[in-house]
Amino acid sequence: MNIFLAAGAAPPFFTETAALILAGAVVAYLCQRLRLVPIVGFLLAGVLIGPNALGLVRDQELVNAAAEVGVILLLFTIGIEFSLERLARIKRLIFGGGGLQVGLAALLTAGLLTAFGVGWRAALFTGFLVALSSTAIVLKVLADKGETGDTHGQVALGLLIFQDLAIVVMVLLVPTLGGAGGSGLGIVWALAKAGAIIAAVLLVARRVMPKILEAVARTCSPEIFLLSVIAVCFGTAYLTSLAGVSLSLGAFLAGLLVSESRFSEHAFGEIMPLQILFSAGFFISVGMLLDVRFLALNLPLVAAAVALVLAVKFLTTGASVLALGYRGPVAAASGLALAQVGEFSFVLERAGRDAGLSPGGLGEVGSQTFIAATVVLMVLTPPLMQAGSKLARKIEEKHNLKGSPDAAAPDEHSHGVEDHVIVAGYGQAARRLVRVLTGSRIPFLITTLSPEGANEAEGEGHSVLRGDAGRQRTLQMAGVERAKMIVIADDEPAVARRVTAVARTLNPTARILVRTRYMEEVERLTEAGADRAVAEELESVVALFSDVLRGYQIPAAEIDAHEEAIRRGGYAALLQDRAGGEQPVVVCDPGQDCFDTRTVTVRAGSAVAARPLARLALGTDFGITLRKVIRDGQVLTDLSEDFVLWPGDEVVLEGTTDAFARAAALFRAEGAQGPEGSEGAEPALNGGGGAVVDTERVVRVDVANSSAGCGHLAEVRPVLPSARGCEECLRSGDTWVHLRLCMTCGHVGCCDSSKNRHASKHYPATGHPIVKSLERNEDWAWCYSDEIYL
Repeated sequence: MNIFLAAGAAPPFFTETAALILAGAVVAYLCQRLRLVPIVGFLLAGVLIGPNALGLVRDQELVNAAAEVGVILLLFTIGIEFSLERLARIKRLIFGGGGLQVGLAALLTAGLLTAFGVGWRAALFTGFLVALSSTAIVLKVLADKGETGDTHGQVALGLLIFQDLAIVVMVLLVPTLGGAGGSGLGIVWALAKAGAIIAAVLLVARRVMPKILEAVARTCSPEIFLLSVIAVCFGTAYLTSLAGVSLSLGAFLAGLLVSESRFSEHAFGEIMPLQILFSAGFFISVGMLLDVRFLALNLPLVAAAVALVLAVKFLTTGASVLALGYRGPVAAASGLALAQVGEFSFVLERAGRDAGLSPGGLGEVGSQTFIAATVVLMVLTPPLMQAGSKLARKIEEKHNLKGSPDAAAPDEHSHGVEDHVIVAGYGQAARRLVRVLTGSRIPFLITTLSPEGANEAEGEGHSVLRGDAGRQRTLQMAGVERAKMIVIADDEPAVARRVTAVARTLNPTARILVRTRYMEEVERLTEAGADRAVAEELESVVALFSDVLRGYQIPAAEIDAHEEAIRRGGYAALLQDRAGGEQPVVVCDPGQDCFDTRTVTVRAGSAVAARPLARLALGTDFGITLRKVIRDGQVLTDLSEDFVLWPGDEVVLEGTTDAFARAAALFRAEGAQGPEGSEGAEPALNGGGGAVVDTERVVRVDVANSSAGCGHLAEVRPVLPSARGCEECLRSGDTWVHLRLCMTCGHVGCCDSSKNRHASKHYPATGHPIVKSLERNEDWAWCYSDEIYL
């Protein structure tokens, strides 16, 4: 590699890798513009750049390696979304429906081919190929459409799991079909090993994995957490492969391991970007297998093969689902969803070729026909699944059929709340806010990555979602589209801006409140999408709570009384731990009308900005009533149809949750950065070896034991460190040697041995005289004014 870099040339593999990624991105984008699912774009990109077309990529081994990783990560993420309980509920589907579907498809295909003169060995081998469906594509399309938890999604999953188990038996039987013999005892031993591996994985999922992920999460290191999750995925897949079980099934089992932990959502969010990248490589690699010239010269033969597979899979899958007692709509949707040939049929086809078998007994022509028909069916899978959903709806409407004996339960990951407050993070300020929210009867949900914070909140009976609130999926799981408010009370400025930007994109009508320590951050947070950024500590908690009450239309006099109750006694209600039996600090009872109003800020570039009310048609098109407009502190209620809304106006609207969801696009600022694009990396911590600060721990100086020669002890107070390292160095990406803490305001700065000396510069800028060392094994403080140690 150094030779290529020195010569200024790219390594040989890089050109093909770049062509693969660029082609995938461009073609997938064009397909998206044409309202086609990205999978179709990836498959077409593979056809385009493959050795049988433009020939931009010829190293098939490189692509196959990326594809294998893609399948593993795809099945791993799908496994995370499920749980052992959910799989136990569909065990009848897996073994009953799956066994029936595979058996019927293999025998029907073999019977049809035998009737046309194909030998029974080649016919049964072809039946094995046809019986398998594409786990990767079907589950990917279901996940993208949000139908994984639907009844037909559960049915498809059950049948696919059995197919992945069946591939083990099929691979073992191929040598026997090819006339090479095979020991029955060997087959039984291989199946016993596979069963033992699966049982061991399930045991670890229950007893070991939750404890491991808990310990990893406590490090609060995204790098360690991601590496640990990847290790679980690849390690489990490798162990299962030793027993002859497919890597995809092993990866799915690894996902089940993680799903049993409370950190499954965190793991899903961390691994998703990798899964997207490598699964795209898988679909591109499948497209590269297609020989366009063979397809053109043998179109009738390929079309006949496609028609045969479609008919066989639709009939056998539908019959299997109906045999289990499901209704026609589910059978129709499942039949078309599984009407393709699976990616692991390629593995089986290669094993058959080594044993002297070929699809349809046609030799090389049969193999090329099989590959062409498989790729064509994979490309057709998304439209076929869409057609299956439409067919299911028509059958249901015609016969008024609903439900099924094993209909899937609602997704346990869904919190099912609306018009609620999302509290992002669970630091000290969030704890105080939740303390007063508890008695307000206002629904709220906490999202946090801190294991200790999550355990504490759950112990107090609060709803908690473990995950990064700066990621789109976490906020969606928290119901951000139906939330009324998002409160970010404790995060560092960069993280708060990221959470704000993602939340604002997902829900333009929600009110976002942010607490920040510094005044200079207010403008940047507002630009990111915050409706209000409060630069105070204890007073900010009162302000956040008051704004929540105001958003729920609690009368002003009642809000003032609640604020006074919180302030009474020097904020003692916020600072002291509460016993379980005490009465809440604040008790209020919002009526239903409180949930129907929202205060929304008009933003530049949104559809409502600079337009008269008559053109917006909020009432007629969306069912939303404009009650008043707050402009420059003035309340305007006499609004004509010619009244124009301007950026910065706050509009008080009334409507249902569904109405606000429908009208969300009106309030979304043009050019707003998408959720994934707004996720910036956190600033790197010190590379120079200094301390990393616990920002959740209050730091104190024992004044009683301090030097009597200091006249500034009255300015010492218990403080929370403002950042995990030197604030100014973190912002500029610089490093430090040691850290000092201002005992007046909590500012964290670097020492005089550091090149920037921010702690010393903080004193003349603020007049705060006393700092404390934050280094381990050091317990001294220093007064700049008196120049003495304390």
